[in-house]
Amino acid sequence: MSIRQQPEGIQTQAVQTVMATGNGMFHLESPAFCAGERIPLIHAAEGLDLSPPLRWAGAPPATKTYALICEDPDAASAPWVHWVVFNIPAPIQALPAGLDRSPELANGASQGLCWGVDTFSRLGYQGPQPPPGQVHRYDFALYALDQALVLEPKATAVALRAAMEGHVLAEAHLVALYGALP
Repeated sequence: MSIRQQPEGIQTQAVQTVMATGNGMFHLESPAFCAGERIPLIHAAEGLDLSPPLRWAGAPPATKTYALICEDPDAASAPWVHWVVFNIPAPIQALPAGLDRSPELANGASQGLCWGVDTFSRLGYQGPQPPPGQVHRYDFALYALDQALVLEPKATAVALRAAMEGHVLAEAHLVALYGALP
């Protein structure tokens, strides 16, 4: 199911994919913002740059782990990777705000590298920071996987996607905006 909104000419999309079992809808949300809304300053690079809280439900019963990739598809060198988290254990249904920028999290998950100026060199969440005067979309994509992935902490989104190949049971997206909103 897709939900399309067009605030101020920017098309956003929140995608929820039906679970393979037909047992409900896998969905992702944040108590800090809704799909199509502006990401609060506290979660942006020019603010406190804290990772936003996220929560999800409706994953297929066979889910063993989750993986999360947050990207800016509107960046000049699209997509600009802002967050990579993987091997989130299946019993976990949320990530709190302000996660440490450490390779391994207390919940057993690992964080990957994000795009820096020239390379994938930043660890953990890096908040939105589009060029002045622009509004960009930020796609938080959560994947329900049928196994834990054999990846070292600090893996890139490219490595994560390769490791997930053939193991995605369902995915959910939460797309929000950041930048020069009127």
